[in-house]
Amino acid sequence: MTVQDLAANYLSTGRIDGLPDGHFIGGRFTSASDRKMESFDPARAEAFAEFSLGTEADMDTAIEAAEKAAKDWARALPSERCRILNNVARVFHENADRLAVLEVLDSGKTLAEAQGDVQSSARLFEYYAGAADKLDGRSVNLGPDLTAFTVREPVGVTGHIIPWNYPTSTFARGVAPALAAGCSVVAKPAETTPFTALVMAELLSEAGVPDGLVNVVTGLGSDVGAKLARDPRIKQLTFTGSVTTGVNVAQTAAPNVTRLTLELGGKSPLVAFEDADPEKVADGAYWAIFSNSGQICSAGSRLILHKSLRDEVLAILTERASNLKVGHGLKNPDMGAINSDLHLGRIKAHVDAAKARGANILTGGDVTTDPDTGKGWFFQPTIIADLRANDPAVQDEIFGPVLSVQNFETEDEAVELANGTEFGLMASVYTRDTGRAMRVAHALDSGQVSVNDYWAGGLELPFGGNKKSGYGREKGWEGLDAYTKVKAITISNAS
Repeated sequence: MTVQDLAANYLSTGRIDGLPDGHFIGGRFTSASDRKMESFDPARAEAFAEFSLGTEADMDTAIEAAEKAAKDWARALPSERCRILNNVARVFHENADRLAVLEVLDSGKTLAEAQGDVQSSARLFEYYAGAADKLDGRSVNLGPDLTAFTVREPVGVTGHIIPWNYPTSTFARGVAPALAAGCSVVAKPAETTPFTALVMAELLSEAGVPDGLVNVVTGLGSDVGAKLARDPRIKQLTFTGSVTTGVNVAQTAAPNVTRLTLELGGKSPLVAFEDADPEKVADGAYWAIFSNSGQICSAGSRLILHKSLRDEVLAILTERASNLKVGHGLKNPDMGAINSDLHLGRIKAHVDAAKARGANILTGGDVTTDPDTGKGWFFQPTIIADLRANDPAVQDEIFGPVLSVQNFETEDEAVELANGTEFGLMASVYTRDTGRAMRVAHALDSGQVSVNDYWAGGLELPFGGNKKSGYGREKGWEGLDAYTKVKAITISNAS
């Protein structure tokens, strides 16, 4: 069935066929547990399926399967890993329509956004397939009497705690480099987005990934997630989520000295100087905050405007935001739903508090629904202007379609405002002055900086944060570092 057929069938019946039942362990779906949890379509605020609530025993079985599979995979020829990962990318492309529809129903995002996520997921496997046979060490010159070199070895069993905002691409950006490096995988998807990880694991098996190499256990973070974090057999743990949960994960894993990659929160600034094109700034800010309904760690949730640009940029941006159409993601509206009722309440609480402080809300500011059905978890595109540096709307990660606007006069003031939160994940600079762009880019305490295009970059570049946005890097060549350990070998040549 085409993506249009799949979407039309679901919208008319409220059902989707062929959903996984149980966990994916050892190359197959296990028997479904009696413990179940409903999975909700955020755009309808209605359950469309059930999935298994895993236990610690389920997670133990998955880790055991991964530990067994890791030994053979670590010895596999790099060229064989390369071949299989390229085959994974092909199988993902062949199943792109099914994955995209599942991504919409799991997360609430638009179909176009989900299709982009699936394509980037396939591309991640292509990229790391090309790295699998190029994980070389280096020769070190210690003089004629010694031969010294380094090798990169797989760390072993890796754990992956997947967030709900990008369940498909975040799964791929951890699993692909882990497999390329020779590691095995145990993944735990978020409770609100269980299905794409299960289907992707099945497709990996179909593409030739050996049994037990990739395992997925669904359930609660307090149960199976905590077990994954504290198990000493996990040699690398990759977590994406909130700062609070990330700290808990780190504390849980600490007694085993488990290697960690933490990609946590963000409150990323788009800084626009007086020479920037107002239309381009407004367009960049629009996509930076309203993509995926603002539910992006690296969303451009702060717009820091030179005072001379303020009125023109905000007039353009407010008009676009007020005309933005929300709706069911399968109908491809401008903006999709908020992932859960719980998170919708959190966004509303942040904005209500700003209203109570007398904030200047230019547009939006409240909960809404799908205009076609009157259902769903949606929040209006919201712009809050002229905020002080210490305002909670500037300092706190709202993680929704809420843009906080600040104003500045000098370059130093702009940098101070941009660096003025506890986060440091993403930043963008808009200016025609190349020298200024370079000065500010170097001055910003952020894991990545773009110039004149907020989402410029790609999966070939490392991604990760500074400060409370986390540590470690995913994507790019640097994404392999978490899954390899370096060994130095020295041979005496003396007779």
